[in-house]
Amino acid sequence: MKKLMPIIVLLLVATFVVPVKAQLATDSWGLGFGFKYPRLLSANTSPLNSNYGAYVSLQRNFSEHVALRLKGAYAHMEGEFTSPLTGVNTTVTNAISGNLDFMYYFVPCEPVTPYLFGGGGVVYRMLDNYATTFLDENAAVAKFNGGFGFEWAIDTDWKFVSEAAYNLTLNSELDGALGVGEVNGKDSYLSVNLGLLYYFDKGPQSKYCQLYTGITVEQEKVDYDRIEEMVKKHIPKEVVKEVVVEKPVAQAARNENWVLVGVNFDFNSAKLRAESYPVLLHAVGVLLNNPDLKVEIQGHTDSIGSETYNQKLSEKRANAVKNYLEARGISASRLSVKGYGETNPMSDNNTADGRAMNRRIEFKTN
Repeated sequence: MKKLMPIIVLLLVATFVVPVKAQLATDSWGLGFGFKYPRLLSANTSPLNSNYGAYVSLQRNFSEHVALRLKGAYAHMEGEFTSPLTGVNTTVTNAISGNLDFMYYFVPCEPVTPYLFGGGGVVYRMLDNYATTFLDENAAVAKFNGGFGFEWAIDTDWKFVSEAAYNLTLNSELDGALGVGEVNGKDSYLSVNLGLLYYFDKGPQSKYCQLYTGITVEQEKVDYDRIEEMVKKHIPKEVVKEVVVEKPVAQAARNENWVLVGVNFDFNSAKLRAESYPVLLHAVGVLLNNPDLKVEIQGHTDSIGSETYNQKLSEKRANAVKNYLEARGISASRLSVKGYGETNPMSDNNTADGRAMNRRIEFKTN
């Protein structure tokens, strides 16, 4: 039962932490601190449960997924050995360690974020009542460590941290006992850490975590007449309501972009809206009447969501238009597709109408 106590404590603490939606920064600094339960694992003494420890850490998150952590820790570990002269004895190892870890977060946008870590450092051990009497009482040795953990978002700056680590020293002196004839042995110990992480400095808010799930504000009614007026005002092209700019295209102007006013998409969707089909049908007629005209179909999005996601979404929107044109008899050899994501807005992304207009299709003729 005693061996299960650290796991039970970890589960109880995790149960009472209520995660909130994380708000991630592009880069950040964090200060961590907490308690640890260490336990000798591969050693020449029998490990006991009367162990305890603590840690502090300084962490640098370079991106949403990657971080480096400098960690210092204290550990008190006990074990038993049997002497022919004195019987059962208890050894005590007090260890102060420092290590540098590389960390990788798998799903950084979630309120509970799992991660892996690995690294190395130095442990300075201090022995008491140790079994092998010719060992130095105090000595330092290099070590490697690795493990996994979870960050539980408490609010935008604070995280609860639960972590398990495996630590391997490069000699067999950590427990104060050498096996008979042992040469170049290695001791190891496990540790379970429970603590808090405070992000005291943050870069710009990450767009990587601007997920679409649950967002409803974008579903408000959009005034397309107003959008048309904005197009007429800001784009120096002839615009006819809900049709491709007919006159220049019919004259086969080359290497110019034409906005398909009326070809629109719902928020976070590549499905064509019903009002798009008359516009696209007109585009089919223009292309059929100009058989030597080739078109690059360009997809665009608004600025909500990550750049990577929006890039893929803009390509899907362009491909949806390409599929429609092919289905209406336009040769695939005359059509190409390119997604621009959110990089070329034509209106203000801070308004619903502006974002709706930015979710658009353009033709570049050549």
